[in-house]
Amino acid sequence: MWRWSGIIAHLKAMRRYIAFSAVLFLAGLVVGATNQSLFSYLDSQVEAIRKLSSTISETNSPTFSFILFIFLNNAIKAVMVIYAGAALAVFPIFFLILNGMIIGYLLHKVELEQGAGHLADLIFRGLLPHGILEIPAIIVASAYGIKFGALVWKGFFNGLKQAAGGAAGTRGEISAFVQRSIPVAVLLVAVLLVAAVIESTLTRWLIAL
Repeated sequence: MWRWSGIIAHLKAMRRYIAFSAVLFLAGLVVGATNQSLFSYLDSQVEAIRKLSSTISETNSPTFSFILFIFLNNAIKAVMVIYAGAALAVFPIFFLILNGMIIGYLLHKVELEQGAGHLADLIFRGLLPHGILEIPAIIVASAYGIKFGALVWKGFFNGLKQAAGGAAGTRGEISAFVQRSIPVAVLLVAVLLVAAVIESTLTRWLIAL
């Protein structure tokens, strides 16, 4: 049976990985806003998102379509980030940095083209209403993915040292970690559903004002 106390305790135990993931995300923000050599690539990513948003807006029920798309996109990626972390944590690290870079580039572009006033407006009306839930959820999911990768690395090096007891111990750690990650993954999916509803309703309404 899942208990809130157990989930909170495990999140607290993960605080170093969560802090590390937050640093990676912030680093991505800075790189996306300042590294001009990446602007062309990041602009293509933003343009693809804009075109997809335009397509969804033309559906018969755009609000529901936005909720469904945003939720499924974020929830699937969050779960993937956790368990694909088993591949030596490569995917969650890349995912964090890329998302940070895209947001950083978008904020830089708005400030450059429309000024600091519009940038503040975008942050408070277009990002924070849903981002206050969505961004922490992505950071926590990535933290779990990185932890998963760290455990796999630990098992790999124990195997190289031919420490049978150590390798068996690591397998036990991985098994316990996977079990503890399941309720966290369910919680993150629920949080991302709420964020998707907010982004598809309140955020879009605030931007249209």
